[in-house]
Amino acid sequence: MNKEDYFIGCFSDNTFIGDDAAILNNMCISQDAFFENVHFKKEWTSLYNIARKAMLVNISDAIVMNGKPKYALLTVAIPKTYTRRELRELARGFQDTADDYGITIIGGDTIANVKLDISITILAECSRPVLRSGMKEGDLLAYTGRLGESRRDLDRLMRGFAVSPSSRFIHPVLRETFFFKAAKYIRSAMDISDGLFHDLEKLHRANRLGFELFQPIPKRIGCSGEEFEVLLAFDPRHEAKIRSIAKMTRTPLTIFARAARKPYRNLCKPQHF
Repeated sequence: MNKEDYFIGCFSDNTFIGDDAAILNNMCISQDAFFENVHFKKEWTSLYNIARKAMLVNISDAIVMNGKPKYALLTVAIPKTYTRRELRELARGFQDTADDYGITIIGGDTIANVKLDISITILAECSRPVLRSGMKEGDLLAYTGRLGESRRDLDRLMRGFAVSPSSRFIHPVLRETFFFKAAKYIRSAMDISDGLFHDLEKLHRANRLGFELFQPIPKRIGCSGEEFEVLLAFDPRHEAKIRSIAKMTRTPLTIFARAARKPYRNLCKPQHF
């Protein structure tokens, strides 16, 4: 049993739940946790990079809803052993990333803890949200970027090896320029946080449609989580426009499937509990 899906299902009568962010009064509101020894280990990278990734994975949720991030609330549980230098490095990672995206940090909470745990809420302006549930039969599905590097590098880190400082697992690359230009042609979207196959399962549930893959996708690609690339569905009539925007914004784009009335089975193990 996927306990994450079961727990979320306990709130299934809540109309705000089911997308990357909740929509409330033309705002997208999203929150993600980023916990030490669950999402990262301190020895893998710097505190600056940890704070930066924690911000980016939350900003990613707003972008794929077609939301322009404006404000952030930070909750940070910090070990008592951290020095002032370490606290400054952590704070700089949050602030620099917020500045890069025009976000104002407006508050939150800090507590003492035995390890570093982070939870961030992003509030984004979202007048024309793109939902998971807009996909129609016959739509084309695509993803941005090159999938698989994140899982490969996580496996290396778990075995005690180093990875490139520019690894996408350490430094996610968001696709806001592409997405905001293409949003009016996109029917359904989400970010690839749990892996392509897992996230296709979410689209399947939201739309009651399966997928005809144009060619087999290896599990090392389909099960690679922590990618934070964009998974999108669009009317085939807009394919040329989508491809043109991808080329204009230098965004790698792979069109890999068509939405169809058929069952779907996720081939990956659960990413969470």
